[in-house]
Amino acid sequence: MGKKQKKVPRDYDHKTLHEERSYGFFWYDWLWAVLRPLVVFTASLAIVCGLLMTGWSFVSDHFVGPVNAEDQTPVTFTVSSGSSLSRVSRELEEAGLIHNRTVFKYVTDFMGKGQRIQSGEYMLAKSMDMMEIMDQLTTGDGKPNTARITIIPGWTVEDIAAQLFKDGIIKTEEEFLTLCKTGENYKDYYYIADVLGSPNVSQRKYVLEGYLSPNTYEVYTSATADDIIKKLLAQTEAVYPATYDERAEELGLTMDQVLTLASMIEKEAKTADFAKVSAVFHNRLKQNMTLGSDVTIKYYLNSRKMALSDEELAVNTGYNTYKNKGLPTGPICNPSTDAIIAALYPDEQYRQQGYLYFCSKDPNSGELHFSKTLEEHEAAVSMYRPLWIEYDKSRGIE
Repeated sequence: MGKKQKKVPRDYDHKTLHEERSYGFFWYDWLWAVLRPLVVFTASLAIVCGLLMTGWSFVSDHFVGPVNAEDQTPVTFTVSSGSSLSRVSRELEEAGLIHNRTVFKYVTDFMGKGQRIQSGEYMLAKSMDMMEIMDQLTTGDGKPNTARITIIPGWTVEDIAAQLFKDGIIKTEEEFLTLCKTGENYKDYYYIADVLGSPNVSQRKYVLEGYLSPNTYEVYTSATADDIIKKLLAQTEAVYPATYDERAEELGLTMDQVLTLASMIEKEAKTADFAKVSAVFHNRLKQNMTLGSDVTIKYYLNSRKMALSDEELAVNTGYNTYKNKGLPTGPICNPSTDAIIAALYPDEQYRQQGYLYFCSKDPNSGELHFSKTLEEHEAAVSMYRPLWIEYDKSRGIE
């Protein structure tokens, strides 16, 4: 008896079955079409990430990572003042702190930090990566190996020594002052040699007074008193060109006399009156009068008084311009370039009009009163002297 054939419903014939199978394949194809780019992208991304990780590992190991991640031994690294980025990069590589100087240089430059590296002494380590080293050098958290010093116009040698000691630049004031007093170590500077060869050199408080040029300087923190003095002396030569020597010869003055006159001008007046005060001094020198300047006596006595007593005005010293004609023994401070120029080029109008006297009109503002005759001057002194006395009292000076 043959097998009984299964009846296929009339509405489910072979055509319908073929359509259902085709429909299933359609969904499969559609799903694969959607998923295939994602699968390809994911696989590609994995490959790229793997390559990047491998590449970064290589770059880190050979360029930007620590030279030795396990070595935390402190390494002293010094960035000298004025060092270029190329020099710093080379010295870092030579110290074994970075892998490659060229990479360090270009990365630092690209990040805009090339000009921000600060001089100083740093404690680094081979366990630090390139970025850590870069950050430390540009934040300047190392111990500085240089310091700035500013010499104010009108400061004396003693003022300079006191400030350098206060700032911790020199260990004691005595060494600095001794070197300035004798000047023997600085014979190689022609202008100091001239001073040492002058007849009154033994009467000077300090041979180098007047020759330590006011300015702002950068010095090494390890600098000695001798190093600093040489730096200041070199600046004096720079601010006193040959044209000044020519003008001094026209006036019949030496460089030392110009600096002496300039130092008096610096102490007597504000900048606006420098040339007028210079004219008064030139007029008195021309007439062979005493200069009658209080500031020269104050220098000798280390006095800050505005109104000197008769006893003080009579002190026996080459710095007393009331008793001695001509310029004092030597400079009484370290003058500015403006004062030097005024000494060389006095106010022509005041010279021609014959001004011979001046005195302080207002101790607080520094305003001066100028006179042509002794009578006018004495009247001005009588008028303003009470103000000088009151000014001294206000500062606790009797």
